[in-house]
Amino acid sequence: MFHPRRTLKALLLPLAAGLALTALPAQSASAASTLTNAGFEANGTGTASPTGWSTYSAGGQNAASFTESGGHGGSYRLTHYSASAYKVETYQYLSGLTNGSYKLTAWVRSGGGQNSAHIALKNCGGAEQRTDLPVSSSGWIRIVTPVTVTNNQCTISVSSDAKAGNWINVDDLTFTSGTAGLPVKGSDVSSLAKSEAKGGVYKNSSGTTGDALAILKSAGQNYARLKVWVNPADGYNNKARVLAMAKRVKAQGMKLLVDFHYSDTWADPGAQSKPAAWSGHSYSQLKTDVYNHTYDILNALKAQGTTADMVQVGNEINGGMLWNEGSTSNWPQLAGLLNSGYDAVKAVSSGTTVALHLAKGGDLSGTRWWFDSAVSNGVKFDVIGLSYYGYWHGTLADFQTTLDDAAARYGKPVYLAETAYPFRLDSKDSHENIIDLSGELVPGYAASTAGQTQWMKDVASIVEAVPNGRGLGIFYWESTWTAVTGNGWDPTDPSSGNGWENQALFGYDNKALPAMAWFSHR
Repeated sequence: MFHPRRTLKALLLPLAAGLALTALPAQSASAASTLTNAGFEANGTGTASPTGWSTYSAGGQNAASFTESGGHGGSYRLTHYSASAYKVETYQYLSGLTNGSYKLTAWVRSGGGQNSAHIALKNCGGAEQRTDLPVSSSGWIRIVTPVTVTNNQCTISVSSDAKAGNWINVDDLTFTSGTAGLPVKGSDVSSLAKSEAKGGVYKNSSGTTGDALAILKSAGQNYARLKVWVNPADGYNNKARVLAMAKRVKAQGMKLLVDFHYSDTWADPGAQSKPAAWSGHSYSQLKTDVYNHTYDILNALKAQGTTADMVQVGNEINGGMLWNEGSTSNWPQLAGLLNSGYDAVKAVSSGTTVALHLAKGGDLSGTRWWFDSAVSNGVKFDVIGLSYYGYWHGTLADFQTTLDDAAARYGKPVYLAETAYPFRLDSKDSHENIIDLSGELVPGYAASTAGQTQWMKDVASIVEAVPNGRGLGIFYWESTWTAVTGNGWDPTDPSSGNGWENQALFGYDNKALPAMAWFSHR
């Protein structure tokens, strides 16, 4: 571990961007243990080094950092911008800190395009901790950066390595005791068994063929999600296949999320078809069906030593499930079905977490309406899962608002149940990809390996920033669903193709993609 000597040059380590900071911070003689001018309100507009802060640029571009009107909370904010390419850092040195865990919170916006734009905590006694600024040109986004201070000091840094015309806004920083991180770093691997059976191959980043689960685990994945269909036409994602895959998941040391669709095929906001075996059943029978099916799968998992750690009772049930009996047009009946599932989960294992999962993670009013209805109808649940795909479900700021609100309004942990992003737009098979046009992309996030990686870092930062430690984590959707003949989207049609291979975490050369780096998010 690095133990800085208390000399002038040890106070500030060089910037990762190549800026060499060797001068003593201007304010060090009166350095404080609390942030000064954290809302940038002290100076009005046009100040390159706001009160309490210092500015550094290797290229003499200090003017690229300045205060201006239009704050998040107050009247002013810090901005980095220049009409020409620039590298600039705005920083504040804190001393006299009690050693321990701290968390920096900041409200940020960014137009994107920079080589690097981040908040960092440096020279705190250990490795630098940083959080990139998500691309959000309109809505403010709250990000956090945790650090362990071991030498009674820390430098708070806002850094840009930017191209001409790039900009960021930063405001309302707080530096307080606390920690952050994501306990759950998972992906849905429901497609894996069928892919392997049809000849699918998975390689690590250096090209060595291996077990996809082992490759994901080595990247940092600690949780796997498996969907369950009742009697699917292709014989995959049923009880036997889920039991087999669960053994592999647990053998990797991962935890297991079981996602019940209560259908023979895909269940989502637009389709919640009853399994054929349950068609014609009365509502009372359906409650028993849900209980028995849920109990049967989970008890079999428990019996083989692979107890589910978390269970989703339903998949993207914005409109309810088991239509029409379990539609949201009949909340008392939907509540009865959901509670049948909950009771079955707890009967097998009281320690298994029960999640309710909606799509449209940027829809504040819709999410509130659904969970308000659930609560008023006595639905039992432990955590809330939201799907959020940035090309469908609103802005990153919308997602943060909805996620934060759900956590606070219902007092429950929340997680990002599904997300993904394309690393290219063209198809590997003959089936058109679901996202295949540049106009469908999220502004600021290219369809590239870098864009996919940045997307995952930024949604992880939003989940990490949920107040009161209620941000559980993320599941990437279908990390292993590569283009393999016979492993298409339709379980009733062996010739169907895959519209998702450009959003997997393995490339068209079957190698692990750089976006897997998000699994090692703190």
